[in-house]
Amino acid sequence: MRAVVLTVSDSRARGEAEDESGTRLAAFAADIGAEVAAREVVPDEQPAIEARLRHWADEAAVDLVLTTGGTGFAPRDVTPEATRAVIEREAPGIGEAMRLASRDHVRLWMVSRGVAGVRGTTLIVNFPGSPKSIPEAGEAIKDALPHAVRLLRGKEH
Repeated sequence: MRAVVLTVSDSRARGEAEDESGTRLAAFAADIGAEVAAREVVPDEQPAIEARLRHWADEAAVDLVLTTGGTGFAPRDVTPEATRAVIEREAPGIGEAMRLASRDHVRLWMVSRGVAGVRGTTLIVNFPGSPKSIPEAGEAIKDALPHAVRLLRGKEH
């Protein structure tokens, strides 16, 4: 299973801060058995996010794109909108499970708007931008992601 980690952050894209969330998300990907084929940082700009999601799904045909950042209520938080613009089928249970898992750890868990869905045979999942939240949210979906990828690749039914 090949995965890409895409960090969505204006400050990280400008090189003003370390990409700790991307590092944590790459570790999560490795923990579920994925080979991290690439890590990228893009600013909070919907066209840029959409372009990278399309590239990784259509041209590189990776199995899994994991994003971090841009899922809150701030005006520039547009990762869910970019994801919805490129996916063909939504996977609402993944986002719901991540939010529910965060409930025990984060008082404002309900303001996370991350979504998940499928483009072709690529699964795209929006994680929160907080480094602390990544393993907490990931715990809820760690078994589902490899299974979903196998289904998308026609290896299970």
